[in-house]
Amino acid sequence: MGTVILVRHGRTQANVDGILAGRTAGVDLDDRGREQAAATAERLTTVPLVAVVSSPLDRCRQTSALILDRQQGSPEFVVEDDITECDYGDWQGGTLKQLSTEKLWKVVQSNPSAAVFPGGESLATMQSRAVAAIRRLDAEFEEKYGPGAVWAAVSHGDIIKSVLADAYGMHLDLFQRISVGPASVSIVRYGAGSPSVHATNTESGDLSWLRTAPAPADAPVGGGAGPA
Repeated sequence: MGTVILVRHGRTQANVDGILAGRTAGVDLDDRGREQAAATAERLTTVPLVAVVSSPLDRCRQTSALILDRQQGSPEFVVEDDITECDYGDWQGGTLKQLSTEKLWKVVQSNPSAAVFPGGESLATMQSRAVAAIRRLDAEFEEKYGPGAVWAAVSHGDIIKSVLADAYGMHLDLFQRISVGPASVSIVRYGAGSPSVHATNTESGDLSWLRTAPAPADAPVGGGAGPA
């Protein structure tokens, strides 16, 4: 049973300005975003990561670089296209204020499984590729490094929300109920059975418990004792 730490990139100026950056090139972390990413990287120093996998976009690469710089070992670094941002098509570069007046906005909010961005991809396609990539990479790292392997995937808000929705067994239509803030940490363990979600949207807290062996594949009856 491998463990993936899902990390959203730190804040960008586009986030502050309410612009849907999408896959726009050259969207960098702002000063606050670098501080957020550095704080998350510091949290992760207690966890010996076997790999850091990044979306190809600059803001994720920058967040990944800060994580790698603070690791005592030498984790693999992998760029994975399938965890890149959703292709928002014609919506890319638009302001959220303007986009909220579009008819599609209500679909994105209340029935996202039916949302297809004009000139882009559907949210269902986004989820399918992202979940498949995370599960594939997790299996590869577990086979290579053993069942205690812990790795980080640095990606985007909607990508991480869709992966968490899948892990929770939630329909994509409910994924807007999940919050994923800049540089936040969420934790999922995959195994032969159902995934187990151990954290969502955390910005602080000790992660050293991830150094221990993974929990049993089956959920403990009564809740279990938790980390030692």
